[in-house]
Amino acid sequence: MWCSGMSPPKDSWKPGPGNARVASGNWSPPAGRNFSAKRRVSRQKTLTWRCVRDRTHFPRVPARWQTNHRPLFPEKRIPGSPFHLRTDLSSDIVPSSRSAGSPIRPGGRTCREPDVLMRRSFQSLTCRKERSFNQYLMTFFILLIVVVISVLSSLSYIEARDELVEKNLLLQDETEKSILQWMALVDAGLKKYDDSLNDKMRHGFKNFLEEYERSGRDPSAMDLRRLKEDLGGEMDLYVINAEGVIEYSTYEKEVGLDFKKVPYFYEYITALREGDTFSADRVVREQSTRKVRKYAYMPTPDHRYLFELGLVTDLLKDRSLDLSYVETGENLKTLNPDLTEIRFFDSMGNIIGNKSYQMPVIEKERVERALAQREGAVYTDPAKRSEVHFLYLDLRDPDYASDMSVVTELTYTTAPIQKKLNTLFISQLTISLLAILLSIIFTYVGSRHISRPISEVVEDIDRIARGDLDHTIRHTKGIEFSRMENAINAMVRTLKENIRRAQVSEEALKQYSENLEVIVDKRTAELKEANEEANLYLDIMSHDINNANAVSLGYTQLLLMNLPEKERGEVDRIRQSILRSSGITQNVATIRKIRQEALPLRTVDLDRVIREEVAHHPDGRVNYDGERVLVRADALLPEVFSNLIGNALKFMEEEGKVCIRVEDRGEEVLVSVEDTGPGIPDAMKETIFNRFKKGKNKQSGKGLGLYIVRSLVERYGGTVRADDRVEGAPEEGAAIRFTLLKIPDEGERRQA
Repeated sequence: MWCSGMSPPKDSWKPGPGNARVASGNWSPPAGRNFSAKRRVSRQKTLTWRCVRDRTHFPRVPARWQTNHRPLFPEKRIPGSPFHLRTDLSSDIVPSSRSAGSPIRPGGRTCREPDVLMRRSFQSLTCRKERSFNQYLMTFFILLIVVVISVLSSLSYIEARDELVEKNLLLQDETEKSILQWMALVDAGLKKYDDSLNDKMRHGFKNFLEEYERSGRDPSAMDLRRLKEDLGGEMDLYVINAEGVIEYSTYEKEVGLDFKKVPYFYEYITALREGDTFSADRVVREQSTRKVRKYAYMPTPDHRYLFELGLVTDLLKDRSLDLSYVETGENLKTLNPDLTEIRFFDSMGNIIGNKSYQMPVIEKERVERALAQREGAVYTDPAKRSEVHFLYLDLRDPDYASDMSVVTELTYTTAPIQKKLNTLFISQLTISLLAILLSIIFTYVGSRHISRPISEVVEDIDRIARGDLDHTIRHTKGIEFSRMENAINAMVRTLKENIRRAQVSEEALKQYSENLEVIVDKRTAELKEANEEANLYLDIMSHDINNANAVSLGYTQLLLMNLPEKERGEVDRIRQSILRSSGITQNVATIRKIRQEALPLRTVDLDRVIREEVAHHPDGRVNYDGERVLVRADALLPEVFSNLIGNALKFMEEEGKVCIRVEDRGEEVLVSVEDTGPGIPDAMKETIFNRFKKGKNKQSGKGLGLYIVRSLVERYGGTVRADDRVEGAPEEGAAIRFTLLKIPDEGERRQA
């Protein structure tokens, strides 16, 4: 696939051989720079267009990368551009360790990699779809505006919603306060009316008490019906015993009524019976007949009974308790249009007013709960979109036996407030969407105006990038754009100068690239010749030094044999010096052999190697008691033990001992060469195996022996370290321990 906006001039390219469709003019490649696109020509050959930098960074391709004795990349310079347009056939290239069809540039990178100036600057130079600055700017402002408007609209909606809800709650609160105040006023008026009947009932108790005394204080002997007629027939008489039971009465339906079932009322009448004063009650309804009565109480002189009078007269017909509550309740509905129902219940849980109303069980439970807890409650019914408020008005007076408290049930509909909230939400949403739409329009116009100078600068830079380096950036308004204009123009001038310099240096680099392989081969041959010459000199020196040391050592042996015992000391020191010289020569030869001769590792009998080295010291100072073990090493393994044993003997006194131990550890063996010499200081244990690292006593050598040991052990795949023969006691002697890879013998292999 071709990148958009990448079409070069038709005269700036030349098809490679074998591309008839391209040469015929039926197809033209996209132009520009930094592109790599293919068009299938045949099953094996593919035409690949490359836009590469000037040949400054691409020296001539070596001859081994070319076939048929023709250039690998036929090229044509684009007029006015520092770039070359090259075509190639992937079938002409056989790169090593590369996939077919991916031509290789010198330096290890494939030609598919973009290598042009300002390759990431503009949309037209990449195959990746990019968005314009105007789109980014507009998107940013639109998102910002949407967020701001959404937040402001949400806050406005929440504030308006809370205000509506608060007004609705305030209206409910005012309605409930008005109802409670009205009920209190009604109760106060009725109380005044009830108290106006007290004198009449007090006069009735005078005849009641006289009859009690006439009967010898025996209620059964009293003529209650005659007494009722004497009082005008408007009052029923009741005799309540100490147990709170109506024992005698002119109203047969209530004989036997037990007031203990109403604890607070029983306590009240008991206190009256034990007292001496007249007490009048409020006008209430009977529980059985629901008739309106006015009750009053007077204790007997002996406090055995409590007399009660129940007034039923035509005067009470004008005192319509139900009518007062119901009519005023209907009037109160006009205060709050959301108030749909209002009901009143007395302290016994009976409805006031509507006698035909059948109270649901759940409503009865709520009324009883309000009476028991003596407080109101609120219940919500989302299905019916309503709220039910129960108000408790405490009208209980300790001066009266009856509790005149009232429970008011108010039913509010939530449909109007919900409708208002929905309307508010829709209006806020509509306003927000309109504001967002207008903001998008203004943002689009503003961003186009703001980004126009940037688009013009990008167009100019794109033109420069296509090769027109003589084109300059158009002048735009704004200090920042002017500075960018000047900077880009200066950059283009610098680029032209750099291209000119690159073209000058290209020829030199080209010539150097052509001669690079010849120079490398020549220097390699010179180094090889020098190395061989150095090895020759080293062999001659080692041979001559060893011959001289052998002659000198022979003469010293003769002197030692012919000189008396007292004069042998100096000659023996000469012999030791000759031996050290021979050791140094041997070490140098060993190091050269390690570095130059890659001897193959093989199976070596460790026990035989150790015993052969121990045999070189027949004086008994070297002890070894081991068994056959096969390890992975080579012919230089004896040098390890030769250096370690010689190093140990050199640092010990004549009575010192060297002990060699071999410990089997499964896949490897641990070899320890221990001596009874002065030991190795802790500070030198880590560096003692370095090259030319020597001890600090007078017997120290040239620092090559332990270096050879480490080199050989690591070559065999093991490790080596310096240790104390006795742990924690360096003065008891030193121990050099190293590991070798073990090779199991035939018996172990059969067991495995």
